[in-house]
Amino acid sequence: MVNIRALDPSASPLDYFGSELRRKREAAGLTQKELGAIVFCTGSLIGQIETTLKVPTREFAERVDAALMTDGFFSRLVGLVLRSQLPTWFQPYAEMEAKATYISTYQAQMVYGLLQTEAYARAVLATGMPDRLDELVAARMERQRLLAREQPPLTWVVLDEAALHRPIGGREVMRDQLAHLLSFRDDRWVRVQVLPFRAGEHASLIGSFNALRFADDPDIVYTEDLISGHMTANPDTVREAALRYAHLQASALSVEDSAALIIRVMEERYGHQPAAEDSDVAEVQL
Repeated sequence: MVNIRALDPSASPLDYFGSELRRKREAAGLTQKELGAIVFCTGSLIGQIETTLKVPTREFAERVDAALMTDGFFSRLVGLVLRSQLPTWFQPYAEMEAKATYISTYQAQMVYGLLQTEAYARAVLATGMPDRLDELVAARMERQRLLAREQPPLTWVVLDEAALHRPIGGREVMRDQLAHLLSFRDDRWVRVQVLPFRAGEHASLIGSFNALRFADDPDIVYTEDLISGHMTANPDTVREAALRYAHLQASALSVEDSAALIIRVMEERYGHQPAAEDSDVAEVQL
């Protein structure tokens, strides 16, 4: 006799997803193998998700909704499931980030998480040697959905030139990542500026930081150390961060010149051949 693992639906969003998947599958009179065939996966994967051994993807949740006719139930729930896979210390920030109307960030070492490609994110997250890398990558991709909302937050990124040159994940990954940055050139809600090496000393040599602004709540400043993150709404800290960010923006290249630099780095370091529409931008004098 098969030993069916008992789940406590109240233990976590993942447990709730698994128990509901099992309950609704059985109510539909389907075996794990039969449901797997409908949603293009194995019955074993269905079983692993039902018993929380695997974390569902958004695509999986959408297919299950269609197969079981659950009116978007699993698609709505999967967001909570994926957010719960973020490190415990990061989850409060992710919740505030999702509520923000304006996000400003200076990134000294790497591309900002909301603008990372999946391959680049995987290479970055792997450096922490996590036990469940796939789940962390899926959670980071889920975070990025806030940029696709009908009313997304205005997101302003000042990216140190070092992040363009550091070959995270290898040449192909970097080429795709820089191309992804360029895809935001015509996005009215996302602006990317590059702080060039020639700027020399600047207002945030101490490191990266994020600032969040809300419609009805106090502004927040967020920083990270080696193993955790820190949020504060202290007015003095918020004011100091705003002042430093203004100086960073003033020292950075314009959005247009930043795009030209990104294209140049793609060509020189990662073998990118610019398309015709990129050539006009590349002619900007840096």
